[in-house]
Amino acid sequence: MRAAGGPDVAVGDVLLSVENVSLSFGGVKAVSDVSFDIRKGEIRAIIGPNGAGKTSMLNVINGFYQPQKGRITFKGQTRSKMRPHDAAYGGIARTFQNVALFRGMTALDNIMAGRTLKMHASFFWQLLRYGPALREEVENRERVEEIIDFLKIQEIRRVPVGRLPYGLQKRVELGRALAMEPELLLLDEPMAGMNLEEKEDMSRFVLDVNDHYGTTIALIEHDMGVVMDLSDRVVVLDHGNKIADGTPDEVKRNQAVIDAYLGVAH
Repeated sequence: MRAAGGPDVAVGDVLLSVENVSLSFGGVKAVSDVSFDIRKGEIRAIIGPNGAGKTSMLNVINGFYQPQKGRITFKGQTRSKMRPHDAAYGGIARTFQNVALFRGMTALDNIMAGRTLKMHASFFWQLLRYGPALREEVENRERVEEIIDFLKIQEIRRVPVGRLPYGLQKRVELGRALAMEPELLLLDEPMAGMNLEEKEDMSRFVLDVNDHYGTTIALIEHDMGVVMDLSDRVVVLDHGNKIADGTPDEVKRNQAVIDAYLGVAH
């Protein structure tokens, strides 16, 4: 899969850079002068204690929040603000800390919703469900069926997601994000609330997405075992500040990181 919009970026080159970004809500600083980059093809973890600013950082990257300071460069295009539709059309997809699915719709229909940006037939043809609209629906349905097979959820494809266990709902949400054919996939605590078996399954799918589709992944995750196993590089936030950045081995030996997680630094 390859997302449209912007120049191609070679594996290992910087795909997205965050430069001196600051975000405040009133007098509360969620992110303070943070800089880091994400390289094409890697799995980049963003970690930190509760309240560190991790989700706020993802929200800045894909345009839900607009920073008061700093800039974002994605595929060579620099913006002081990334609007949500620019992020989506440019190739950034997102899953959420709390599952955000259409609970009354089937797993198939939820994943199909991720193809909306890829469907261009006019409202007239869509209303008739004929001609260009029908061809487009068939083509997009084929891509969705490929994702369903990839995620091994064939048996629940016709089940309303509100009736699915939490781990499968998370997998459907991942499928909807993949349906957008992202170049950069943002995963906000994809293992949260899962048991050990579900975490192992999701970890395998994250690795498979990165390997099979070549999708660059940035993920927030509290399970340090998962972070150390999956990530190529890790950036650590604490109270909105960046306190470490490096390989998993470098980060876990960093005294500032140890202090932050043990509650010593503050």
